[in-house]
Amino acid sequence: MIDDDETRPVVVLLAHPRPGSFNHALAERVRDTLTGAGRKVCFHDLYAEGFDPVLTAEEAYTSGTRAEEFLAAEPDPLVRRHREELRDAGGLVAIHPNWWGKPPAILSGWLDRILVPGVAYRLDDAGGAPESLLSLRRLLVVNTSDTTEERERTLFGDPLDAIWRRCLAPYLGEPAVHRLVLRVVAEADERQRAGWLADVETEVWQRFGGH
Repeated sequence: MIDDDETRPVVVLLAHPRPGSFNHALAERVRDTLTGAGRKVCFHDLYAEGFDPVLTAEEAYTSGTRAEEFLAAEPDPLVRRHREELRDAGGLVAIHPNWWGKPPAILSGWLDRILVPGVAYRLDDAGGAPESLLSLRRLLVVNTSDTTEERERTLFGDPLDAIWRRCLAPYLGEPAVHRLVLRVVAEADERQRAGWLADVETEVWQRFGGH
Protein backbone atom coordinates (compact mmCIF):
# COMPACT_ATOMS: atom_id res chain seq x y z
CA MET A 1 0.00 0.00 0.00
CA ILE A 2 1.28 3.47 -0.88
CA ASP A 3 1.60 5.78 2.10
CA ASP A 4 -0.51 8.88 1.46
CA ASP A 5 2.45 10.94 2.64
CA GLU A 6 4.46 9.81 -0.38
CA THR A 7 1.93 11.28 -2.80
CA ARG A 8 1.88 14.72 -1.22
CA PRO A 9 4.34 17.53 -1.96
CA VAL A 10 7.23 18.64 0.20
CA VAL A 11 7.58 22.38 0.77
CA VAL A 12 11.22 23.51 0.83
CA LEU A 13 12.07 26.95 2.24
CA LEU A 14 15.42 28.66 1.79
CA ALA A 15 16.12 31.77 3.84
CA HIS A 16 19.52 33.30 3.09
CA PRO A 17 20.03 36.69 1.41
CA ARG A 18 23.31 36.03 -0.40
CA PRO A 19 23.17 34.14 -3.72
CA GLY A 20 25.88 31.52 -3.85
CA SER A 21 25.89 30.98 -0.09
CA PHE A 22 26.40 27.53 1.39
CA ASN A 23 22.74 27.62 2.41
CA HIS A 24 21.90 27.85 -1.30
CA ALA A 25 24.07 24.81 -2.02
CA LEU A 26 22.31 22.90 0.77
CA ALA A 27 18.88 23.87 -0.57
CA GLU A 28 19.80 22.75 -4.09
CA ARG A 29 20.98 19.38 -2.74
CA VAL A 30 17.73 19.01 -0.77
CA ARG A 31 15.62 19.79 -3.83
CA ASP A 32 17.62 17.49 -6.11
CA THR A 33 17.43 14.62 -3.61
CA LEU A 34 13.68 14.98 -3.17
CA THR A 35 13.15 15.14 -6.92
CA GLY A 36 15.36 12.09 -7.38
CA ALA A 37 13.24 10.25 -4.82
CA GLY A 38 10.14 10.99 -6.87
CA ARG A 39 8.69 13.59 -4.54
CA LYS A 40 6.87 16.65 -5.79
CA VAL A 41 8.70 19.73 -4.48
CA CYS A 42 7.36 23.22 -3.83
CA PHE A 43 10.63 25.14 -3.62
CA HIS A 44 10.84 28.70 -2.35
CA ASP A 45 13.91 30.93 -2.12
CA LEU A 46 12.20 33.57 0.00
CA TYR A 47 14.67 36.35 -0.78
CA ALA A 48 14.70 35.64 -4.54
CA GLU A 49 10.90 35.61 -4.57
CA GLY A 50 10.74 38.94 -2.78
CA PHE A 51 8.48 37.48 -0.10
CA ASP A 52 7.14 40.33 2.04
CA PRO A 53 7.62 39.28 5.68
CA VAL A 54 5.79 42.24 7.20
CA LEU A 55 2.57 41.23 8.90
CA THR A 56 -0.15 43.77 8.19
CA ALA A 57 -2.40 45.21 10.88
CA GLU A 58 -5.35 43.44 9.27
CA GLU A 59 -3.57 40.08 9.44
CA ALA A 60 -2.57 40.38 13.09
CA TYR A 61 -5.25 38.15 14.54
CA THR A 62 -4.69 34.80 16.20
CA SER A 63 -8.10 33.37 17.07
CA GLY A 64 -11.79 33.28 16.22
CA THR A 65 -13.87 32.55 13.13
CA ARG A 66 -13.93 36.20 12.07
CA ALA A 67 -10.15 36.12 11.77
CA GLU A 68 -10.37 32.99 9.60
CA GLU A 69 -12.93 34.62 7.32
CA PHE A 70 -10.81 37.72 6.89
CA LEU A 71 -7.56 35.84 6.31
CA ALA A 72 -9.23 33.66 3.69
CA ALA A 73 -9.54 36.78 1.53
CA GLU A 74 -5.76 37.46 1.55
CA PRO A 75 -4.99 39.89 -1.33
CA ASP A 76 -1.30 38.97 -1.79
CA PRO A 77 -1.14 36.18 -4.43
CA LEU A 78 2.26 34.95 -3.25
CA VAL A 79 1.04 34.63 0.34
CA ARG A 80 -2.07 32.77 -0.91
CA ARG A 81 0.12 30.39 -2.90
CA HIS A 82 2.33 29.60 0.09
CA ARG A 83 -0.70 28.93 2.28
CA GLU A 84 -2.30 26.64 -0.30
CA GLU A 85 0.90 24.66 -0.80
CA LEU A 86 1.37 24.18 2.93
CA ARG A 87 -2.21 22.92 3.28
CA ASP A 88 -1.50 20.20 0.71
CA ALA A 89 2.00 19.29 1.90
CA GLY A 90 3.09 16.09 3.58
CA GLY A 91 6.47 17.46 4.60
CA LEU A 92 8.41 20.66 5.19
CA VAL A 93 12.14 21.34 4.91
CA ALA A 94 13.55 24.66 6.14
CA ILE A 95 17.14 25.68 5.40
CA HIS A 96 18.45 28.74 7.21
CA PRO A 97 21.35 30.09 9.29
CA ASN A 98 21.25 30.57 13.03
CA TRP A 99 21.13 34.34 13.51
CA TRP A 100 20.95 35.47 17.14
CA GLY A 101 19.26 32.19 18.08
CA LYS A 102 16.42 32.70 15.59
CA PRO A 103 15.65 32.37 11.88
CA PRO A 104 16.34 35.29 9.54
CA ALA A 105 13.63 37.97 9.61
CA ILE A 106 12.21 36.92 6.24
CA LEU A 107 11.51 33.41 7.53
CA SER A 108 10.10 34.72 10.81
CA GLY A 109 7.76 36.85 8.73
CA TRP A 110 6.83 33.81 6.64
CA LEU A 111 5.78 32.05 9.83
CA ASP A 112 3.74 35.11 10.86
CA ARG A 113 1.90 35.38 7.54
CA ILE A 114 1.48 31.72 6.58
CA LEU A 115 0.76 29.98 9.90
CA VAL A 116 -2.51 31.82 10.46
CA PRO A 117 -5.97 30.82 11.72
CA GLY A 118 -7.90 28.89 9.10
CA VAL A 119 -4.69 27.73 7.41
CA ALA A 120 -2.38 26.22 10.03
CA TYR A 121 -4.70 25.99 13.01
CA ARG A 122 -8.04 26.81 14.59
CA LEU A 123 -8.20 28.57 17.94
CA ASP A 124 -11.63 29.46 19.30
CA ASP A 125 -10.27 31.66 22.07
CA ALA A 126 -6.82 33.14 22.62
CA GLY A 127 -6.20 31.25 25.87
CA GLY A 128 -7.06 27.81 24.51
CA ALA A 129 -5.05 25.09 22.81
CA PRO A 130 -4.75 25.17 19.00
CA GLU A 131 -6.33 22.57 16.75
CA SER A 132 -3.90 22.02 13.87
CA LEU A 133 -5.43 22.07 10.40
CA LEU A 134 -2.26 20.81 8.74
CA SER A 135 -1.15 17.22 8.30
CA LEU A 136 2.60 17.43 7.88
CA ARG A 137 4.19 14.09 8.62
CA ARG A 138 7.83 15.18 8.62
CA LEU A 139 9.70 18.39 9.35
CA LEU A 140 13.42 18.68 8.58
CA VAL A 141 15.33 21.79 9.63
CA VAL A 142 18.85 22.32 8.30
CA ASN A 143 20.76 25.02 10.17
CA THR A 144 24.19 26.50 9.62
CA SER A 145 25.96 28.02 12.58
CA ASP A 146 29.25 29.59 13.65
CA THR A 147 28.70 28.63 17.29
CA THR A 148 30.30 25.49 18.66
CA GLU A 149 28.00 22.77 19.96
CA GLU A 150 29.27 23.12 23.54
CA ARG A 151 28.78 26.90 23.59
CA GLU A 152 25.32 26.57 22.05
CA ARG A 153 24.26 23.99 24.60
CA THR A 154 25.75 25.47 27.76
CA LEU A 155 25.36 29.19 27.15
CA PHE A 156 22.34 29.60 24.87
CA GLY A 157 20.31 26.41 25.30
CA ASP A 158 19.66 25.99 21.55
CA PRO A 159 16.67 28.35 21.13
CA LEU A 160 16.21 27.29 17.51
CA ASP A 161 15.37 23.77 18.62
CA ALA A 162 12.74 25.15 20.99
CA ILE A 163 11.27 27.30 18.22
CA TRP A 164 10.89 24.50 15.70
CA ARG A 165 10.25 21.51 17.96
CA ARG A 166 8.17 22.96 20.80
CA CYS A 167 6.66 26.20 19.52
CA LEU A 168 5.88 25.41 15.88
CA ALA A 169 5.40 21.64 15.59
CA PRO A 170 2.01 21.63 17.42
CA TYR A 171 0.69 24.09 14.81
CA LEU A 172 2.01 21.98 11.94
CA GLY A 173 0.18 18.79 12.80
CA GLU A 174 2.81 17.33 15.15
CA PRO A 175 5.20 16.08 12.46
CA ALA A 176 8.29 14.05 13.28
CA VAL A 177 10.92 16.76 13.76
CA HIS A 178 14.55 16.33 12.73
CA ARG A 179 17.28 18.97 12.81
CA LEU A 180 20.69 18.88 11.21
CA VAL A 181 23.04 21.57 12.54
CA LEU A 182 26.23 22.19 10.55
CA ARG A 183 28.98 24.00 12.40
CA VAL A 184 31.35 25.87 12.40
CA VAL A 185 30.62 26.94 8.81
CA ALA A 186 32.89 29.99 8.60
CA GLU A 187 35.94 27.83 9.31
CA ALA A 188 34.98 24.89 7.10
CA ASP A 189 37.03 24.00 4.01
CA GLU A 190 35.67 22.58 0.76
CA ARG A 191 36.15 19.00 1.91
CA GLN A 192 34.11 19.60 5.06
CA ARG A 193 31.37 21.33 3.09
CA ALA A 194 31.21 18.49 0.61
CA GLY A 195 30.80 16.09 3.53
CA TRP A 196 27.94 18.18 4.90
CA LEU A 197 26.21 18.18 1.53
CA ALA A 198 26.45 14.39 1.52
CA ASP A 199 25.06 14.28 5.07
CA VAL A 200 22.09 16.42 4.03
CA GLU A 201 21.41 14.18 1.05
CA THR A 202 21.42 11.12 3.31
CA GLU A 203 19.13 12.81 5.82
CA VAL A 204 16.61 13.83 3.16
CA TRP A 205 16.62 10.37 1.63
CA GLN A 206 16.05 8.72 5.03
CA ARG A 207 13.18 11.06 5.92
CA PHE A 208 11.43 11.38 2.57
CA GLY A 209 12.75 8.88 0.06
CA GLY A 210 13.10 5.43 1.55
CA HIS A 211 9.50 4.54 2.38
